[in-house]
Amino acid sequence: MIKREFIVAALFMIFVIGPTPGAFADGNVGIVLMHGKDSTARPKSAIGKLASFLNNDFKVETPDMPWSRSNGLNKTLEDSFKDIDAAVAKLKSAGATKIVVGGHSMGAAAALAYATQRTGLAGVLMIAPGHRPEKKAGKNAAALEKAKALISAGNPNDHVDIIDSNQGRPIFRSLGADIAVSWFDPEGLVVMQNSAAKLAEGTPVLFIIGEQDRLSSTGKSLIFSKLPTHPNSSYTVVPGGHKATPMKGKSEITAWLRRL
Repeated sequence: MIKREFIVAALFMIFVIGPTPGAFADGNVGIVLMHGKDSTARPKSAIGKLASFLNNDFKVETPDMPWSRSNGLNKTLEDSFKDIDAAVAKLKSAGATKIVVGGHSMGAAAALAYATQRTGLAGVLMIAPGHRPEKKAGKNAAALEKAKALISAGNPNDHVDIIDSNQGRPIFRSLGADIAVSWFDPEGLVVMQNSAAKLAEGTPVLFIIGEQDRLSSTGKSLIFSKLPTHPNSSYTVVPGGHKATPMKGKSEITAWLRRL
């Protein structure tokens, strides 16, 4: 009788109250989760909070990336891939056999670009994707032309002035020529519609965005529609704006990861 009552109570907890964190833990899934532009992965940040939540079920690495608040774009996109490689290696050493790369805002753009240059990924997680250098193409045209000339002349570390923005707020940067071209060339890999078209078949993508996000009206047609189709790919809209999406979408993100 005691055993039967215990089973009934357990079923009640799962189906009525809901599963507790870790009830469906999948230690085989490892996630590289990257912060946004001029942001951080510290525990109280948007990505830090999401990482803490996901750590209940999955293995998570949150590297401090070259576009963090403290680094301020100090590496090219291609050199940033080496930082992601290092995080992937840590996850594999910890026992992860399915690797997902993902990020918030600029971290999402970097994750998608990375996925076009690596094989064997289980998925790409794009949370409120950001960084749209093509929107500043006209204003940065002269600086990028100068940067390309500097690179051709063997002076990739000489600086040029670039106009950037973060959710509509203008940012003026002085960057090495190679870094400027890597992150701001409108024909470059970091432009999300460019990298979406280059993603290998068989890679599922979760594109999750807040209904108040600046990209919410165009994200599906501009970027998501360029991705190769996959039964586990999803374009998902959640309440709130850009900064809130990581935690507003935590349940949808968890459900998607469990399907991989």
